[in-house]
Formats: sequence, C-alpha cells, structure tokens
Amino acid sequence: MQTVKDLIKVKGDQIWFIQPKAGILQALELMTQKDIGALPVIDETGLVGIISERDIVQLLSAAKVFFPEDTIERYMTHEVITTTLDSTIEECMTAMTNFHIRHLPVVENDKLVGLISIGDVVKSVISERDNMINNLEDYIVGRGYGQ
Repeated sequence: MQTVKDLIKVKGDQIWFIQPKAGILQALELMTQKDIGALPVIDETGLVGIISERDIVQLLSAAKVFFPEDTIERYMTHEVITTTLDSTIEECMTAMTNFHIRHLPVVENDKLVGLISIGDVVKSVISERDNMINNLEDYIVGRGYGQ
C-alpha cells in the first residue's frame, strides 16, 4: 500500500506557497505560471490556510465586483485539512472525497513538507494497479517464479 511519502518521492518535494497579505492577482499569476491549482498560505507561524482555483472562482462569482488589492487571507480556506507522510493513498482519497477537496497539504511536526493533488493520487493508484497487473501476469505465465 503506497503512502504519501512514496508519492512525494516520485512527484518531488517542491512547494509553491503564498503569504496571507499577498493579493489575489499575485496568487492567480503564481498558479498560472507554475501550472498548479492551489497554494498553501504560510506566515511566520507556518501553514495558516490554502487558496485554490475553486476558491477564487467562487469569490469572483459571488462578489460581482473584483478588487485586485483584496488579500489572500480574506478568501483562503482557514481550516485546512492536512495529511502526513505516513498516510496511505487510500486515506487521502477518502479525505478528498469526504471533504470535497482537491489538494492536501502534507504536514510533519507542524511543518509543511509537501502538497498533493487529486491528480497525484490518481496517478499513484493507476501506477499501483499497473504494477499489480504486471505481477499477476508474471505469476500466471510463470515468469520469474522458480526458473
């Protein structure tokens, strides 16, 4: 069973983040530039929120008026659902499904160490399934067993 630690080894541990006082446009520019769908929000105390594409779309559709100087802290999700390096991919899928979220910050010892997306989780599940199929095919045809 794969863990978040296994996933991050494959994905890499690069984390793009933003500060609470940054503007909404700055977040949009960073997400566009890095081709990512969410940014952890970090201040001097650590992880304080997360802002996603969905948050910004909901902001724009509800506000009807957009103020580019609005800050992230006003619109970010403050109560962040997180995971740990030891969590299984299945646990992450369950959390993402139950809470209707697409991104999970990875926290160890109160420190942000990664961010995984639903896309990362799906890739991991597909990879694990493909490995299982290959192993079963090898077993069925006797490849690598007792030769």
